[in-house]
Amino acid sequence: MSGGADLGTPGPGQGPADGPARRVLVAGLGNIFLGDDGFGVEAVQRLARRPLPPGAETADIGVRGVHLAYQLLDGYDTAVLIDATARGGVPGTVYRIDGAEADPADGDVLIDGHRMTPDAVLALLDTLSAGTGGSRPGRVVVIGCEPAVLEEGIGLSPAVADAVGRAVEAVLDLLREECGDGPGGPREKAPAGADDARR
Repeated sequence: MSGGADLGTPGPGQGPADGPARRVLVAGLGNIFLGDDGFGVEAVQRLARRPLPPGAETADIGVRGVHLAYQLLDGYDTAVLIDATARGGVPGTVYRIDGAEADPADGDVLIDGHRMTPDAVLALLDTLSAGTGGSRPGRVVVIGCEPAVLEEGIGLSPAVADAVGRAVEAVLDLLREECGDGPGGPREKAPAGADDARR
């Protein structure tokens, strides 16, 4: 993924509106056996224990990226992908990245059924939607965390474990943008200086 502009304001047609609830899928990606790569799984499991607005649902995807790509063709308006995202920042930094800023698929994106990055999921999603007539979500946002350790071992490093709560709050903010204020409770003030990166 590239870029990382402030995406706090939804574009036209992206905010909550009257009528049927918008469908939002929040998916946690990663391999829990590779240290901080399990960040997305831990975050989505914690999020699943929180009250969510109508229309929002969670999925613990883990390494099943192909499954996620097919699931995203099921009529979701928005997809939020949570994953360890190495961008050269301080370990534990939480990023919010619009999927529209993903690098275009150029044949170099690795489609691996055992471990797929958000870029690879989006590339496969485009291929599947063209072949099946399905449509991908209109908005895709990645909530990523800078990892410290991506080696064999179970459990997150201290910096990344501390970031899980911030990532959950970032997702809840997104859900309020998409679905309106609901059971998730009142909006909490973001940390000072938080735009696309939160430390």
